[in-house]
Amino acid sequence: MLARARADHPGSRIVVKAHPETALGLRPGHFAPGPDIEHLSGPVSPWALLHHASAVYTVSSQMGFEAILAGHRPHVFGQPFYAGWGLSRDETAIPRRGRTLSPAQLFAAAMILVPLWYDPCRDRLCSFEEAVDQLEAEARSFRQDRQGHVALGMRLWKRGRLQQIFGRQKALIFEDDPAKAASRAARTGRGILVWATKEPAGFSPGVPVMRVEDGFLRSRGLGADLIPALSLVTDDLGIYFDPTRPSRLEAMIAAALPPGGQARAERLRDRLMALGLSKYNIGAAPPDVPAGHRILVPGQVEDDASIRLGGHEIRTNLGLLQATRTAHPDAVILSSPSDVEAGLRPGAVPARDLAGLADAVLSGTDPVAALALADEVWTMTSLLGFEALIRGLPVTCLGMPFYAGWGLTRDLSPVPRDRAPGPDLARLIHASLIAYPRYYDPVSRRPCPPEVILDRLTGPLPSGAANRLLARLQGRFASLHRLWR
Repeated sequence: MLARARADHPGSRIVVKAHPETALGLRPGHFAPGPDIEHLSGPVSPWALLHHASAVYTVSSQMGFEAILAGHRPHVFGQPFYAGWGLSRDETAIPRRGRTLSPAQLFAAAMILVPLWYDPCRDRLCSFEEAVDQLEAEARSFRQDRQGHVALGMRLWKRGRLQQIFGRQKALIFEDDPAKAASRAARTGRGILVWATKEPAGFSPGVPVMRVEDGFLRSRGLGADLIPALSLVTDDLGIYFDPTRPSRLEAMIAAALPPGGQARAERLRDRLMALGLSKYNIGAAPPDVPAGHRILVPGQVEDDASIRLGGHEIRTNLGLLQATRTAHPDAVILSSPSDVEAGLRPGAVPARDLAGLADAVLSGTDPVAALALADEVWTMTSLLGFEALIRGLPVTCLGMPFYAGWGLTRDLSPVPRDRAPGPDLARLIHASLIAYPRYYDPVSRRPCPPEVILDRLTGPLPSGAANRLLARLQGRFASLHRLWR
């Protein structure tokens, strides 16, 4: 085979990819050295090799099949399953395989029609596409975490879940001092994993930095109640709530969808709406509200980083209500206090100030139920604006959240120059709920795709008794939160 490749391509560079078991000395295999031969024994992506190759020679390797999928017509010296169908140059004829197939037909037989696929999170047989989604989640986890992380700025109650998500390859090393974290990361060959709001100004440790924050399908319960997250976002460029600099999410929204991405995003959206799921998935049914054109105004904690970094002229819940009432004097305005009700963060609007501004206050109301009452949403930077877009409601933004500036919202603040109309709702959903977050299945304790999390949020979840007890104590002493936070 090597002699044939040399004869067919005189003077060309020849790359020999060793089988992983041969490279480890577990199986026999030998190639004579030569000045024109590069012998690869390490872990190299076959797709990168095939992309740059001008020809492929194999006996019966799986890479011959992958070469066909990558657009090659490989030279085949054995009789593998993919030979004899008119898609390869075969040294040995296989008479019973006289039919010519397309690459898609070969792929369908080998990957969809013949195999059985298994979903390890839901413990059942599954489709090929579901298996690929699971493999994608596990591969991303491995690639991001295989060198290990030094974790900076992580609260104690979050560390167990962070270890479960990011410490599968190498256990996380927690540090509270930025200088010590940078030194330890450099000494151990790790990157730094930092909670995004805890990143020091001008932090430049000389090693890769990945910022972490809660995802957009987080839990059944608030972080303020110490409910651990089922999803976290990771960002090596910036972070989604900071429009003053690029972020990985911004790049994903601007990029074209991958094959099948549109259909997957639409399926996820349909299922989210059918199940009535949101970020936190808590709250009661809404009270009776007046008839008319209803505008939902979600409250936010006013020291939130998304307001500090993405806010514009109006940065308070009272100011947001006043602006909404000024623009719509005859509308029915519904105020949704959100997690300021926990009493741990500033933002609550006193009852005396609500008179004349809000026609109803939806205290303790489930966000999805609140959206079902509304005809439109006015917000600063609340995630409820994104959830309103998912449900087809018009959204006016007085700040610059991640979902604004793409032509999907009415924006009353300056739009970053890197954002422009073009992405549709499917691209926004795919980037925000599929490509950007990492999801953790608390049942199988594995990385998983978002579709598994939808199942978990509608079924029983493992108990977190210690966190529930701590949350009750936190609520009891909420008035002293400035001391213990």
